[in-house]
Amino acid sequence: MADLSALLEVGGPLAALGGGAAWARARHPAVYWSAVGLPVSTARLLTSYGSVMEACGLTVPPSRLRVLAVKATTRREVRPVPPRRGLLRPTSTGLRLRLRLAPGQEPADVAASAERLRHAWGVHAVYVSTVRPGVVELRLVGFDVLRRVRMPRTAGAGLLKVPVALREDATAFVRDYRTVPHQLTLGATLSGKSMYLRHLITGLARQPVALVGIDCKRGVELAPFAPRLSALATDPEQAAELLPALIRLMEDRYDLIKKRQGIAPDTPAEEITSDVWGLPESERPVPVVLFVDEVAELFLVASRKDEERRDEMVTQLIRLAQLGRAAGIYLEVCGQRFGAELGKGATMLRAQLTGRVCHRVNDEASAKMALGDIAPEAVAAACAIAPERPGLAVAGDTSGGWSRIRTPYLSLGEAAGICRESADLVPELPALERFRPAVPVPSPAPASAPAVKPHPVTG
Repeated sequence: MADLSALLEVGGPLAALGGGAAWARARHPAVYWSAVGLPVSTARLLTSYGSVMEACGLTVPPSRLRVLAVKATTRREVRPVPPRRGLLRPTSTGLRLRLRLAPGQEPADVAASAERLRHAWGVHAVYVSTVRPGVVELRLVGFDVLRRVRMPRTAGAGLLKVPVALREDATAFVRDYRTVPHQLTLGATLSGKSMYLRHLITGLARQPVALVGIDCKRGVELAPFAPRLSALATDPEQAAELLPALIRLMEDRYDLIKKRQGIAPDTPAEEITSDVWGLPESERPVPVVLFVDEVAELFLVASRKDEERRDEMVTQLIRLAQLGRAAGIYLEVCGQRFGAELGKGATMLRAQLTGRVCHRVNDEASAKMALGDIAPEAVAAACAIAPERPGLAVAGDTSGGWSRIRTPYLSLGEAAGICRESADLVPELPALERFRPAVPVPSPAPASAPAVKPHPVTG
């Protein structure tokens, strides 16, 4: 009986502690990492750093001076030298560690051993980035940060910069229109593409930016954001009128640049290398971001007349993609598929879209349309996205780099509310005034009945 009581006294708290740790790891991985994972992984890293580096082939033979010093002072065996390790910097999602590479090593050597380091130190993932020549940073992620997305507090927001998603290395994916002016976003139904679009619009709604939308699904995606939109087209006929207005706006801005810089009026716009950001702030026109939802609807035709209109719209989109950046006009093109089968000009337009974001798609060909020409190895990652993880996507650009990202949940009501609150930031653009969407005025609430029912006075 005494043995049983002692067992319960010792084993009960241990079982409760183990059960609580397992529950926290499943339900609150960030709490588990801070309480358990961080100390354990730090101890593993500090005690096994040299042996792990040697096992991964990341050590170099010691110098002759080091060999002589060791032999003269001690009788220890002279071991290979690992990269010099910096201070450990714990974060809420993992660890950060800088390594100074030994002569003859390169960052690719460390990146090739990232999977081995992950298993050796018991973390979810290890990512390697170059800080400067000879120095790399290891970002150790303690758990799957894309399972429950929590955006960092400092995500690098600014003018035309929107922290829209979380990368798999726990850093923010920032959509920077000045660095990547135009982007193509693909995704099947219920893949999270609309959620990505909501974050972009709400992030830009709080900035001094003009938002223009083309939503050929009768406006079901962009109409809730009408209070913040400067223009909205809900069918191909309206889009055929809106795009020429944007072309004229772009040409007027080029005239403004030429006038300010003393360029001859007859100089073609293609030969102007400057942009609106070189103008004084008092003369600089407001940036314009054009959102095109379901771009394939602009390419579909049913008659010869529709085909002529389609060719005009595609030509205008290509001109905006080629020349719009210098005029402060940026494109965000969304759809389920986008390829040469859409018609003439589709491939040329896609070539102008530097950024690429591919959500879950229905076939491999769609992933190749988005990522195959910039990062072929990212196609397999896009095809592996499960339907149970909406919002998960693969983001890349024409530099060849790519990463997995996931957008946090944002309801349509919250996004529409943000646009209503920032409706006073809609800039004055006379060229687009006739395309301004009508915003319904909320009906006044009915007057409440008096608390005390009046009674007639009788004599």
